[in-house]
Amino acid sequence: MGYTAIEKVLARVCGKPCVRAGEVVYPDPDMVMIHDGLVKETKVELDRIGIGRVAAPQKVMMVSDHDVVYGSARAAERGAFNRQAAAQWGVAQFYDAGRGGHGHIFPMEQGKVLPGMFYFDNDTHATNAGAVGAFGLRVGNEISRVLATGTTWVEVPRTVLLELRGRLALGVMARDIGFYLARQVKEGVLDIDMDYRVLEYGGDVDAFGFGARVALCSTPTEMRAAGVFVPPSPAMLAYCRRHAQRDFEPVYSDPDAQYESRHAIALADIVPQVALPGNVGNAVDIGAAVGTRVDHAFVGSCGSGTYEDLLCVASLLKGRRVADGVRLFVVPGSERSTRRLAEEGVMQILLEAGAMLLPAGCGPCNDAVVGPLAPGEASISTATNNNAGRFGPTDARLFLGSPATVAASAVAGCIADPRGLDADPVLRRQSEAAYA
Repeated sequence: MGYTAIEKVLARVCGKPCVRAGEVVYPDPDMVMIHDGLVKETKVELDRIGIGRVAAPQKVMMVSDHDVVYGSARAAERGAFNRQAAAQWGVAQFYDAGRGGHGHIFPMEQGKVLPGMFYFDNDTHATNAGAVGAFGLRVGNEISRVLATGTTWVEVPRTVLLELRGRLALGVMARDIGFYLARQVKEGVLDIDMDYRVLEYGGDVDAFGFGARVALCSTPTEMRAAGVFVPPSPAMLAYCRRHAQRDFEPVYSDPDAQYESRHAIALADIVPQVALPGNVGNAVDIGAAVGTRVDHAFVGSCGSGTYEDLLCVASLLKGRRVADGVRLFVVPGSERSTRRLAEEGVMQILLEAGAMLLPAGCGPCNDAVVGPLAPGEASISTATNNNAGRFGPTDARLFLGSPATVAASAVAGCIADPRGLDADPVLRRQSEAAYA
């Protein structure tokens, strides 16, 4: 019986010829990532027990992405603390505010997270590493143990295979697949238990570029997946090789790998989806939500903040204006994307349409430290989830959609079907080929 890609990744970093799902192992990670929001608590804990240095500072990446624009004295103080912590720990890979962007996007763009890699992360959305065929595992507060000792125990997760068959229709995006998947699972159409599983995509995935692969990794995280894996395509491998900052070896599941279960989705069956307030699984076909008034729109987050996503939005906004009474926030996933928006004239299109560009990072998706809602308002966004209170008031109504759906809705002033809005053909082609 063969092995899954994740079993192969973990076997390598455990120095073993093989491991199986269910085994408890102690991986020697290729990297350890800690985000700005947990640095202080982690360092205070380690200082309390007399640990002033980390076990492998050369492996540690510290990222400022959750609170980039300091909106309070507390946030500024935390940022200053993080800078001191990086110096005291000897962390050279410290990406302060304005230096990298979203930790679940820019390391893949810069060739720091590569196919076949394994790393520990304190944040749930480490699952994004699957976009390039890597495995990032969230350990939460146990990141302190990893920093102090270099590792922690891991149960090798089981893998569920989901084959994507066919092609998406025009106006439907990879983010719609995730909402559709969550809906199918919630309604019992697909019998999948995602809790501490790795969701591996198969089938017709080679047509998906980097941005689409990142989007595929987003929604399963909200369904409690431990990881997501998208087999690297030849185009994805070529992109990674151009930017790689270390040697890497891609991994793939064996044809006879032991999956917990196998499922399939026909992509042609999917229309644009909207997740109704409360949960990503509350998704409906867009026709059921069209016409719902919105006050707030946001494109970004680790689910839909890649350059392709922003080009898609620009292609729909070009020559149009955001509706009166709607505020649209656009948040690039990386500083590299922000520079490209400026250099290639895309930023001008967004600004002329009335969008507000925020610094690269999480943006409103981090519990609305920027761009919150007022009580009773409604939002359509590409945030990772739409739990009550995510954008501030618990009575605000939070809807989720693809970048195209959010752009179309921002123009209409209500939830709108992106298939009814012609995209600029040049920008649309650029979006589709942004990482070719």
